[in-house]
Amino acid sequence: MIQEMIQEMNDQSIIEPIIERLNRVFEDISGLSGQSMRIMEVCGTHTRAIAKSGIRYLLPQEILLLSGPGCPVCVTPEYYIDIMISIADREDVILVTFGDMMKVQGTCFSLSDKKAQGAQITVVYSPEDALNIAAHHRDKLVVFVAVGFETTAPLIGVTVKQAKAGGLDNLFFLTALKRMEPVIRFILQDERNKINAMICPGHVASITGAEHFRFITEEFGIPAVVCGFESQDIAAGICRLLEQLTGKRDKKFVNLYQRCVTPNGNPIAQQMINEVFDIADGEWRGIGTIRNSALVLNDQYRYLDAVKRFEIKNEQYSSPLNCLCSEILLGLKLPKECRLFGSICTPEHPSGPCMVSSEGACAAHFKFGGDGKNG
Repeated sequence: MIQEMIQEMNDQSIIEPIIERLNRVFEDISGLSGQSMRIMEVCGTHTRAIAKSGIRYLLPQEILLLSGPGCPVCVTPEYYIDIMISIADREDVILVTFGDMMKVQGTCFSLSDKKAQGAQITVVYSPEDALNIAAHHRDKLVVFVAVGFETTAPLIGVTVKQAKAGGLDNLFFLTALKRMEPVIRFILQDERNKINAMICPGHVASITGAEHFRFITEEFGIPAVVCGFESQDIAAGICRLLEQLTGKRDKKFVNLYQRCVTPNGNPIAQQMINEVFDIADGEWRGIGTIRNSALVLNDQYRYLDAVKRFEIKNEQYSSPLNCLCSEILLGLKLPKECRLFGSICTPEHPSGPCMVSSEGACAAHFKFGGDGKNG
C-alpha cells in the first residue's frame, strides 16, 4: 500500500497538471504589481519539505512562504530547558529525551553541554523506550522529556498509562506538550503578520481530524488547506490556495490529504489524550503564554509529573533572544532577515531554537537555501 502511494506521488501524470495549474495562477499574479501573498505553513515537517523540495524557487516574488511555530524544539521555553538540566544534575537520575532537544540552549547550557560534563542523559526514538530504561534501572529515577504536539501526545499518553499499570515507581514525565489550535488563533489575531492563507499541520490533523482546522477559514476568512508532505502535495496545496486568493475558486477550507487525514481524525488517539491530559495555559518560547495551549498530566497521573516529584519551582524566566526566532515563529520575519543567520548562528553552533532542529525554519533554510526572497 505504501509503495503504491509513493509510486502514485512520483507519477508524472499527477505532477504535470499541478505545474500547469501553478503556471496559470502565476499569470494572474503577475498583475499584482508588488502586492504580496503571505502563506504560512504550521508544521515543522512542511517547513523542511518546502525547503528541501526547492518549491520557493518556483514561486514568483509576490508569494511569500512563512514558517510558523510547528517545531516542538523551537517553542520549548528556556526555563523548561533549565528544569531539564537541574534534574539531569542529580546523580540518582537518568534523563531520557528525543535527540532534537540536546542542542537547544536554556539560560546558560544545553543538554549536550551537561552530557559532556557527565550527566546521565539518554537519547531515545520513542517514549516507550523510557519504560525499558526504568525497568532495567530500578535504582535510578528516570525522567522522560515529553515535548511535541497532538501528534506525539497519544503515544506519550500510552506510556504514562503503561508506567502506572506496570507499577513503575521510578519513571516520571516532564511535560511541555502543546496544542496547535490556540497558537494558530494567536497568530491570526495578530494583525502585524497579515497572513493571507494557511497550510494546516497535516500530522496534527491526522489525530484531531481535518475539521479541527476549519475555523481558520470560517472565523478568519482566509483559505486553508490540509496537505501531505510530498513536494507534489505541497505544490497542489499552494496552487489551491492561490486559486482562491486570485478569485479562480471560492474561498473555502479544503482537505487535500485524505489518504491520511479523515474529517474527524483518530478517535482512539483522541481518547488517549483525553484520558491522560488536561488542557492548561502554555508558555511558548519567544511568544509568551497562550491560553489553553498546553497538555498537562491530569489528576489521575499527576503523581508522575517530574516537576511535582522533584518539587521544582515553576519560575518562568526567559532571557531576551539575540536572534529573530520569535519574529520568525510568528511569521513576521524571514530567516535571512536575522543578522546572526549563517554567520554566528549555524546548525553546528545554533544561537536560537529555530536553528537547532532539522524542522526549524532557520535550519531548513540554512541546509537547503532559498532564493533570497522567500528565504
